[in-house]
Amino acid sequence: MKKKIFLLDAYALIYRSHYAFINRPITNSKGQITSAVFGFVKTLQELIKAEKPTHLAVAFDPAGLTFRSDIYPPYKAQRPATPEDIKWAVPVIKSILKAYNIPVVQVSGFEADDVIGTLAKRFADNDAEVFMYTPDKDYIQLVSDNIYLYKPKKSGNEAEVLGVTEVCEQFGLSSPIKFIDILALWGDVSDNIPGAKGIGEKTATKLIAEFGSAEEVIANAGTLKGKIQDIVTSHADSILLSKTLATIDLNVPIALELDSLVLQPANNQELIMLFEELEFRSMLKDLSQTPVPKLVPAGVPTQGDLFDTGLFASTSSYKTIADFSKKYQLVDNENNLMLFLDKLKYVNAFCFDTETTSLDVFNCSLVGIAFSWEVNHGYFVYLPKESVVRERWMKELSLFLTSPKILKIGQNLKFDIMVLAQNGISVAGPLFDTMIAHYLLDPESRHGMDLLSERYLNYKPIGITDLIGSKGVSQLNMSQVSPERVSEYACEDADVTWQLYEIFKREIEDKQLTKLFYDIELPLVSVLAEMEMAGVRVDISSLEAYGIVLNGQLIDLDNDIKRLAGLPDLNISSPKQLGYVLFDILKLGDGSDSVKKTKSKQYSTSEEVLQKMIGQHEIVGKILDFRSLKKLLSSYIESIPQLINSKTGLIHSNFNQAVTSTGRLSSNNPNLQNIPVRGERGREIRKAFIPINTESVLLSADYSQIELRIMAHLSGDQGLIDAFIAGEDIHTATAAKIFGMPLSEVTRDMRSKAKTANFGIIYGISSFGLSQRLNIGRAEAKALIDGYFNSYPGVKSYMENVVAKARETGFVDTIFGRRRYLPGIGSNNQMMRGLAERNAINAPIQGSAADIIKIAMIAIQKEIKGSDLVSKMIMQVHDELVFNVLESELDVVRPMVTSCMQDAVALSVPLIVESGIGNTWLDAH
Repeated sequence: MKKKIFLLDAYALIYRSHYAFINRPITNSKGQITSAVFGFVKTLQELIKAEKPTHLAVAFDPAGLTFRSDIYPPYKAQRPATPEDIKWAVPVIKSILKAYNIPVVQVSGFEADDVIGTLAKRFADNDAEVFMYTPDKDYIQLVSDNIYLYKPKKSGNEAEVLGVTEVCEQFGLSSPIKFIDILALWGDVSDNIPGAKGIGEKTATKLIAEFGSAEEVIANAGTLKGKIQDIVTSHADSILLSKTLATIDLNVPIALELDSLVLQPANNQELIMLFEELEFRSMLKDLSQTPVPKLVPAGVPTQGDLFDTGLFASTSSYKTIADFSKKYQLVDNENNLMLFLDKLKYVNAFCFDTETTSLDVFNCSLVGIAFSWEVNHGYFVYLPKESVVRERWMKELSLFLTSPKILKIGQNLKFDIMVLAQNGISVAGPLFDTMIAHYLLDPESRHGMDLLSERYLNYKPIGITDLIGSKGVSQLNMSQVSPERVSEYACEDADVTWQLYEIFKREIEDKQLTKLFYDIELPLVSVLAEMEMAGVRVDISSLEAYGIVLNGQLIDLDNDIKRLAGLPDLNISSPKQLGYVLFDILKLGDGSDSVKKTKSKQYSTSEEVLQKMIGQHEIVGKILDFRSLKKLLSSYIESIPQLINSKTGLIHSNFNQAVTSTGRLSSNNPNLQNIPVRGERGREIRKAFIPINTESVLLSADYSQIELRIMAHLSGDQGLIDAFIAGEDIHTATAAKIFGMPLSEVTRDMRSKAKTANFGIIYGISSFGLSQRLNIGRAEAKALIDGYFNSYPGVKSYMENVVAKARETGFVDTIFGRRRYLPGIGSNNQMMRGLAERNAINAPIQGSAADIIKIAMIAIQKEIKGSDLVSKMIMQVHDELVFNVLESELDVVRPMVTSCMQDAVALSVPLIVESGIGNTWLDAH
C-alpha cells in the first residue's frame, strides 16, 4: 500500500480558523480568544479521521524576514501586524502538535511553502503520495506525479484535491509548474508580488498558454495587441522579479527523514491537560468518552455548537475576510437629510464617493453620494429624481463640498470632482486621495480600492458585479438597483476609503513624502480634472483623409511582404507563419540569439528579434513598417473618431496620475504619449488636433533638454553646467569634448553620435547598446562612452554613487523625494540586476522631470484662474504642455506659461522653454 504523506501549511490554516469565527469569537472563562487554536485542531482531527495519513508534518513560517525580502524589501511588507490572538495561539498550537507527536518543521529564512515544496519533492515517488494541505494557490506549481494540492473543504463541499490533470485543465497549462509564470504576470496582492499592473489572471493564463513562459511573453511583446504590449514592455523587470519571488525554493536545508513523519499515537494525557486549560469541552469529551459539563456563559456559543451549524466549513481560506460591524444609513427623505446635515456640519474632514449610472462623466446621471468620517459608519444620500427637490438637496450638500476648510477624502477623486462639476458643484478645499497616496508609497503595485482594502484592512468589499451584474445587455446601472443595496455598496466604499486614509496619512509622513504628496500630487488632481473637462477638438475629416492614405500604404506593404515571402496567402499578423517564412524559408538570423524559439517550439518574431535582422533582407524592414502602420491605424486613425463625446463634440483623454513607476503622467482614450514624435505619420496625426473655435489658436510649450539639464544638476559636473549656462548646443559641446576639437569643427555625424550618447547615458546605456543604436562596432561605442566620461567625470561619479545608494537602501529618489524601489538591484540574475542599475540611474532624472512639469501645471492653472482667463490647458505630453488660447489673450498667456515653466524649480542650470502657436498642434509644436 502506498504511503500517504500530508504536509500542512500551519499559518494558512491558523488564519483561516481565526477569520472563520471573527464575528462570533470563541472565548474561555479567562477571556482568551481561542478561535484559531480550536479551528486548527478541529481541522487536524477531521483530516486524520477522514484521510488516515501514514505520515504527517506541519510547516511554520519562521519569525523575521526570509530570502525573498532580501530580494524585494516590499515583499509582504504591506501586511498588517499579526493579530494578537494569533500570536498567542501559535505556541499553544505547537504544544498541541507536540502532544499529538506530529513533527513541527520551521527553517530560518525560508517560508512554509519552501519547506513543504522541498519535502514534497524529496519524499514523493511511486510508493508515496504527498498531499500539501493548504488553501494557498502558490502551491499549484508543485503539483506533479504523486504530489497533490489538498484544499480545505468549503461549505457543503468535500475537500478539493488537485493533481496534474486537474491543474492543467483548470488553467489551460501544459504543466503545473507553468503556474509560476502566471503569477509572474498576474502578481499576488496578498504577498505584494507586483506582477504586470493591468494583467489579471485570465490574461496571464492566456499569455502563458500561448507563449509558454514569462520570458517568452516578454520576448514576444512586439506581437501583442493594444495595451497588453505596452504593459508587458514597461513591466518586463517587474515580471522577471515576480517570477523569482513566486518560485518556491525546493532546496531548503532540512535534515529530516521520512520515518520521522510516521503518524504516532497521541499523548492523550498531555492533550487532556491542554484541552482543559483551553476549555475545549467537546474535544475533551471525544478524548475521555465521558460527558463534560459546559461552563461557558449563557448565550455564548460553544465550539461544538459552532461546528454543528457548519460555520467553520463555510470558510474557504485564511484570506477570507471578516465582515465589518457596519452602521450604514440610507438618506432618502427630508427628515433623514436634515439629521445627516446636522451631523456633517460638525466634522472638519470627511470621505465622499459618488455613485453614477456610468463612467462617462459627461453623460452619466448622479445617483447619490456616500459619506464617511468614522470607522464602520457611512451615509448614502440617495438623490431625488424630482428636479426641484434634487436641486435643493444638491445645494445643501454643496455647502460642505465647496467649503475651503473641510478636508475631502476619496479614492480616485478626479472622477468624483468631474462628476460633481457636471452637476454644478466645484469641489474645493484640501484633498486627500488614497489612490494617489498608495501610488507614492508603492508605485509598482496596483492601487484599486478593493485590492487596497484586502491588503491593508483584511476586508473584501462588495464587488461592483455583485451589484449590477457582469458586462453585457443584462448589466444594470446604479439607478436600476434598489436604494438599499446601492446604499450598502456606496457606504462601504466611503468607509473603507476613510480607513485607508487613516493608514496612508501616517505612512506618507513616515516615508517623508509629505511635500511631494500635499504640494504636488494632490493639487494636480484638480488641475487634471479641469484639463480633461476642457477637452480637445479634432478635425475628423483630416484623420479620415489620412486614414485612406495609410490603408493604401498598408495594402502595398502587405503585397510586398507576401511577394518577398513567396506566399500569397501569408497571414502577416501570425507569428507562427511569419517565423516559418523568416527562419525556415528565407533562412535569416545568424544561428544564435537572433533565432529564438518559444517553449512551444515557435520562432520568436518580436520587434527585438526583427531589429537585429534589419539589413539581412528587405522583408524585415517591411514587416516592422507593416506593424507600425497597423498600430497607428488602430490606435489613432480609427479609434479617435469613436472617442468624440456626443455631448461636447470633443475628445477627453484620460490623464492617469497613478500608473507609471517614474511619476510621469500617462493617458488613454487616446494615448497621446504614444503618437510618434518624429516622421511624417506622427506629424499628420498632430495636424488633426485643432483649436476649439475660430477665435482661438493652439499654444505648445516644451521644456528643452530637461533631462540633460537635470543630469547636470544632480551630477554637479562642471563641464555640463558650464555648457548649459553658456547657452551652447549641448550635443555639439559634447561632441567637441569627446572628439577633442573646437566647436566649429564638429560635423553633423559627430553631433549625432554625441546626442545619442547624451541621451543614452541617462538610461544607463552599455557599449553594446550604443553600438546597436548607432550601428557601429563595440570598440568604437566603448571609446565614445569612455570619451564621454572623461569629458564629464561628474556624470560617471553620479552614476556610480546612485547605484551604490540603491544597493544600500533598495530605492532611489528624485529631487522632490519621489521614490523608485529597485528590488532587483542585489539580484544574482545579471539581466535583472542590470535593469535595476539602469533604472537607478534614470529614475531620479525622469522622475524629477515629471515632478517639475507637474509643479509648472499647478502654477499655470492657478494663474489662469486667478486672472479669469478663458484660455485653457488641454494636453500634457512628455515635456510639453498644449493650450487652447483665445487670440486676444495670447500676449498674456504665452509669457505667463513660459515664466511658470522656467521658474518651476531653481536648478544649477537654467530651464529653457520653447513655445509655438498655430492652427493645428503640428503648426504649434
